[in-house]
Amino acid sequence: MPLVPPDPPLSDGVVTLRPWREEDVPSLVSCCGDAEIAAFIDQIPQPYREEDARVYVEHASAGWNDGTEAAFALTAADGGEVLGSIGVRWLDPEQGVGEVGYWVRREARGRGVATRGLQLVARWTLREVGLARLQLRADERNAPSRRVAQNAGFTEEGTLRSARFNARQRRRVDFVMYSLLPGELA
Repeated sequence: MPLVPPDPPLSDGVVTLRPWREEDVPSLVSCCGDAEIAAFIDQIPQPYREEDARVYVEHASAGWNDGTEAAFALTAADGGEVLGSIGVRWLDPEQGVGEVGYWVRREARGRGVATRGLQLVARWTLREVGLARLQLRADERNAPSRRVAQNAGFTEEGTLRSARFNARQRRRVDFVMYSLLPGELA
């Protein structure tokens, strides 16, 4: 069943979340070429090319259409500059469990935009979409991503030890698991 993007887009007056568009391809290429993003998200090809960005935009659109994923461009509230990305995929639709992931371009880090975007998508998925649990995994070594989860009100549940191999960093990754439930929304 298709998932309908929020209309109007999610916004708190500082940041906006909207579906990815073809005109975002140059921003995606610029952002995803960042070594820090690529280090923690090793599924992002390096070097990141225009064709990779086009494939991602198509994949993001397909996720909305098949109801399995909601991929948002995180932008300034005026709809301008792409600041990052936030996406939710449905892990267990019957049980109402989704997982969120995010990244923020280098120039926007440290300004609270990831926390704001995460709070927006959490409220939408837990209140509007009806998820019973929104979870996220952050690499134990990725302190900024862990701070975003904590600042957005997510509860640290524990560590998934040696949960994945990061080929780019050539190491097994321990993920810290966080969750947020509807009753915990601010």
